[in-house]
Amino acid sequence: MGSAGSSAEEIAGERRQLINVAYRLLGSVTEAEDAVQDAYARWYGLPRSRQEEILSPGAWLTTVTGRICLDLLGSARSRRERYVGAWLPEPLPDRTEWNHVGGAAPTDPADPADPADQIVLDESVTMAFLVVLETMTPAERVAFVLHDVFRYPFAEVADVLGRTPAACKQLAASARRRVSVARAPVAASGRADVVRHVKEAWETKDIAALVGLLDPAAVMTADGGGLVGAVLRPVEGGARIAQYMIAIADRAPGLELLERSVNGAPGLVARRAGVVMTVASFDVSGGRVTRIWAVRNPEKLRPWAREG
Repeated sequence: MGSAGSSAEEIAGERRQLINVAYRLLGSVTEAEDAVQDAYARWYGLPRSRQEEILSPGAWLTTVTGRICLDLLGSARSRRERYVGAWLPEPLPDRTEWNHVGGAAPTDPADPADPADQIVLDESVTMAFLVVLETMTPAERVAFVLHDVFRYPFAEVADVLGRTPAACKQLAASARRRVSVARAPVAASGRADVVRHVKEAWETKDIAALVGLLDPAAVMTADGGGLVGAVLRPVEGGARIAQYMIAIADRAPGLELLERSVNGAPGLVARRAGVVMTVASFDVSGGRVTRIWAVRNPEKLRPWAREG
């Protein structure tokens, strides 16, 4: 059936899926929203006769969104070279959790004003997973996300990448090997316990307890984007990270730490005078923290503005 049989509501209803695809491809809520808006602008810019020729507007929108994201990924390297310090994906809040603990209520899911509310929180958006996606080539990332995460057939992936289905299959296999080196995710309950202990030790400035909770080879990466103070290079070693965390606490009296879901996994939010300053994600193995990703760039914390 052509698009003549597709209502405006049905076409608009594709937006949630497109936002989910674009965020996983780009690691940025803002860029994902822009890519989807661009795809819709191109759809509505088509002559009515052309729209009626398109059998599946949803597939068309996915293809166009994927191509836009591919172009953005291709130019990301030069943009990252100009970025001050380390670049990390934008962290995502869990609105339902905030409402449950007495914070701001979630917006209407049908309201397109805040794309962060549209994104499904699952294992494919954990910070650890998104960081692995950053190691892939643009083509690998598109092939892997579309096929392995969203189960699009390789024939459709080929339309996005402009390659044969067989070539896309090889790209996805190459990307899959990168993902396979990552450890299996820790159960949420075990991760939450470790994160809670880190919070308690950080609040009491118990450096010995922090060192015990951090793997000796742990690495902490901070993203300030040159807009706020943040270490420009990763801090390596549990002892050094613990010292750094205590130094932060000493320099920021009144800093409040909150246990929050970050990209669907237990994390910490640091706020001061009601303003979210840092959102931290953790990777845990063997009961110890192996990686910390701390996002401090205020432009990446906009979805957290309603933290209560």
